[in-house]
Amino acid sequence: MIDDLWYKNAIIYCLDVETYVDANGDGVGDFAGLTQRLAYLAGIGVTCVWLQPFYPSPNKDNGYDVADYYGVHPKHGTLGEYVEFMNVAHQLGVRVIVDLVVNHTSDRHPWFRAARKDPKSPYRDWYVWSKARPKGYRDGIVFPGVQTATWTRDPVAGAYYFHRFYDCQPDLNTANPAVRREILRVMGFWLELGVSGFRMDAVPFLISEKGAGLTRPKQDFELLHQMRDFLQWRRRDAILLAEANVPPKQSMDYFGPDGDRIQMLLNFPVNQRLWYALATADPRPLVRALEETRDRPPNAQWCNFLRSHDEQDLGRLTDAQRRRVFDAFAPSPDMQLYQRGIRRRLAPMLDNDRRRIELAYSLLFTLPGTPMLQYGDEIGMGDDLSLPERECARTPMQWSARPHGGFTAGRRPVRPVIDDQVYGYQTVNVEAQRRDPQSLLNWVERKIRMRRECPEISWGDWRILPGGDEAAGVLVMRYEYDGRTLVTAHNFTGEPRVVCLDAADAGGRLLVDLLAAHDSRADGAGRHTVELPPYGYRWLRAGGIDLTVLRG
Repeated sequence: MIDDLWYKNAIIYCLDVETYVDANGDGVGDFAGLTQRLAYLAGIGVTCVWLQPFYPSPNKDNGYDVADYYGVHPKHGTLGEYVEFMNVAHQLGVRVIVDLVVNHTSDRHPWFRAARKDPKSPYRDWYVWSKARPKGYRDGIVFPGVQTATWTRDPVAGAYYFHRFYDCQPDLNTANPAVRREILRVMGFWLELGVSGFRMDAVPFLISEKGAGLTRPKQDFELLHQMRDFLQWRRRDAILLAEANVPPKQSMDYFGPDGDRIQMLLNFPVNQRLWYALATADPRPLVRALEETRDRPPNAQWCNFLRSHDEQDLGRLTDAQRRRVFDAFAPSPDMQLYQRGIRRRLAPMLDNDRRRIELAYSLLFTLPGTPMLQYGDEIGMGDDLSLPERECARTPMQWSARPHGGFTAGRRPVRPVIDDQVYGYQTVNVEAQRRDPQSLLNWVERKIRMRRECPEISWGDWRILPGGDEAAGVLVMRYEYDGRTLVTAHNFTGEPRVVCLDAADAGGRLLVDLLAAHDSRADGAGRHTVELPPYGYRWLRAGGIDLTVLRG
């Protein structure tokens, strides 16, 4: 049954244990603190928590340089405290997925240490080596300006090793059957400890052929099939959520022609065009991206997001489009990263304009797919551009007006808490917003609740309605599922707009407003007239109870 696919109508919330809550006062977030805040997450409507890496690591790349796949970093607590966290999450009905970072390891991982010391070590072939420096040793750099090569000489091994990312992250040789078996063991370990799946890091690189002298590396999608088979033999309802920033035409290769590979993909094509639409009030490229990502297997799903823990990638926009987005949301060079992205949080990008923030969230909750929120964005947290690279948007969660935003009772948090006049923890925090019925936090909670009551968005078919005028900055969509019809309208402009809809296109003569007392009845000509304020939005369900009679 399609209704058994829990991820279709989930609300995913991404967080880093390190910066969420510190329970023991050492300044670093831990599982004991996170366990105490699970009720908060369940209360605002989160149904699935995505944990960024919490494994033992030198932490040169925010934990994505893993030194042990079978443990919890001591700074985050013990494995027992992790199990307790999982138990409480299950009691509250909150699923947990964890980052699976197996394209590469830390250079301090015991596997790499063994591989570099002895060419006869069984771990030598777990990595990718070249005796001479390959000609293309600078090809495919992911972090331009920070990373200088993809091949680095190891003096102990006397050879060059391949690393798609930083030189502290040697790539695993995923063509090696022994490496593949170990990846499955890692998955099995965490599945036995209760996770509902994995967010897979850097999937296009994971499945790519690796080695010196490759001009057109092949991609081995069979690895994804093997991982999916193993996953569902061990736990039937577990999922794989992939980070695969690829052109839309390639997405079916990741889902699998029969939906037998990845269940969920982060929707980068839509995300980047969404930001272009917000910057220019022109949703036409967004519509094209939606159409290009329409096809997917019935059991697969897109995951939509506004911001994530990484920079806001704009690499698939044209140069002219990217410049428009930079001008609107990151006009200063210190706000930009790698010449292709923005290193800011959601609220600062939108100038802390409540109308535009609400518009962005309304779009997130109503575009086809499953929404994912980044921690802190539900209260409009800011960023600290004095911190390097992507760390500026990874500051500690702001819980209260107490010192360090209530993140820690210690003297020195792992990163400085935002403390400026606009986004400082004294005013932007969970405790204050809980008490304010009109706060962003309470608004987001209400929208999440309504989003979970709209299965049309997650499971239904959709189409763009002609009543909207994309050229004038208006987008109107219709969803249908199980006899229900939902119409959403969004105004990307700072001017009022009027949408005229034929009752047949809208699904009925009565449209019930799900968010306010603005129901619409078709006129004698069978037309609905829907007014949208500047940056306004409407969620309208066709038919149903005539709420105006009850209100009268």
